[in-house]
Amino acid sequence: MGAVHFSGGFFTGYNRGLGFQANLTAHKPLESSNVDIRFGIGYTSLNPGNSSDARRIFINNATNGVPKEKGKSFDYRIDVLVPASIFNFEESYFIFGPRYSSFRANFKYIGGNEDFDVTSKQFGLGIGAESHFKMNAKLDFVLTTGLDYYLNATLNGHDTSYSVDNDNVNPRNDNQNGNVSFNYKDADKSINQPQLMPRFLIGFNYKL
Repeated sequence: MGAVHFSGGFFTGYNRGLGFQANLTAHKPLESSNVDIRFGIGYTSLNPGNSSDARRIFINNATNGVPKEKGKSFDYRIDVLVPASIFNFEESYFIFGPRYSSFRANFKYIGGNEDFDVTSKQFGLGIGAESHFKMNAKLDFVLTTGLDYYLNATLNGHDTSYSVDNDNVNPRNDNQNGNVSFNYKDADKSINQPQLMPRFLIGFNYKL
C-alpha cells in the first residue's frame, strides 16, 4: 500500500447563515478504492428563533425588556468523496457522510433581567457535490454545495427541556390557550435548531 497523502482546507459561505469550515482530507486511504475521506469542523452563525415564544415556552409569560438574540452551531462531519464527472470539470466529487451538530441559541431581554440559552445536540446525514480547480501544484480553489439533514433532538433551556417523545421536564404553561403545557412541537417551532441545512461554500485546499 502506498503512502496516504493529505490536504488541509478552509471554506466559507452560506450554511443557513454565515458559515466557516476547516477540514483535513486523506486522499485514497483505502487500497481497494479511489475515494477520499475528509474530516471537518464548522461554525455557523444562525437565526436562533422567535424570542418572545422562546421566553414563554422556556422561562415565563413576562413581556418586559427589549429582546436581543443570537444563535450558533458547531458541526462535525465525515465526508466520503467519490470521483464523478460534474459539468465536465476535471476534478469533481459526489459527497456523503454522517454529521453531528452542537447548537446554542441565546435570548437576552435588556431591562427584563432575563438571559438564557437553549441548546441541542443532533446527529444527521449530508450529501453534496464539489469541484476543484488547480491553481498551482499545491493549491486548489474549491466550490462545494450540498444539503445536511439533522434529526430532531431534546431542546434544553434554563431548567426546562422538551424531548421528541414529549417526556418533558418542567414544561411551562400556555396562558393564551387555557394554561395547557407546552410540548415539543411548540418548542421546536420557536427554536431554529439545525434541521435542513443547505450549503454553498467556496474555499481552498492545500496539499500537505
